Amino acid sequence: MAEKTVRSPRITFGIFIMVIGFLSPLLIPLVLGSSWSAATKTTLSGLLAFGVPEVLMMLAVAIMGKQGYELIKRKARQYFKRIAPPDTVSRTRYHFGLFLFCMPLLIGLLQPYIEYFIPSFGQFPLWVHIILDMTLIIGIFVLGGDFWDKFSGLFKYGVNVESKENEH
Repeated sequence: MAEKTVRSPRITFGIFIMVIGFLSPLLIPLVLGSSWSAATKTTLSGLLAFGVPEVLMMLAVAIMGKQGYELIKRKARQYFKRIAPPDTVSRTRYHFGLFLFCMPLLIGLLQPYIEYFIPSFGQFPLWVHIILDMTLIIGIFVLGGDFWDKFSGLFKYGVNVESKENEH
């Protein structure tokens, strides 16, 4: 316990640096809206998306030290385990989650074709796209943990999925 008290300012500062790293991509719209040259905007946007977060994460880990990093990792794991979806869900919940998961994917897949025949169909404001993305993410949580086993099986060559129940 004395170790945590001694390292508390380092851990707090490390978490602060880590949060800044996670949030740095949110500055990209400000860069793009500036009056800087296209080359400067491109460079800064790329760094904010793919350079600054990683460098700040490494800096945060260096500031926190191994014990601080392990503490943060353990706390995050406990938090995410608590909000993680259950492994097995009811058939109704599974079908509803599958609908939530597939609906945004189908809209995104079919949008260019529908837009060809109905030009106004593709004129969605940004908030509609955000809602569709959130619907997909919510669908993943509604589907439950067993869904990940099925989904990851798509990317493994020698995997056979076996049903636990007789489905007809």
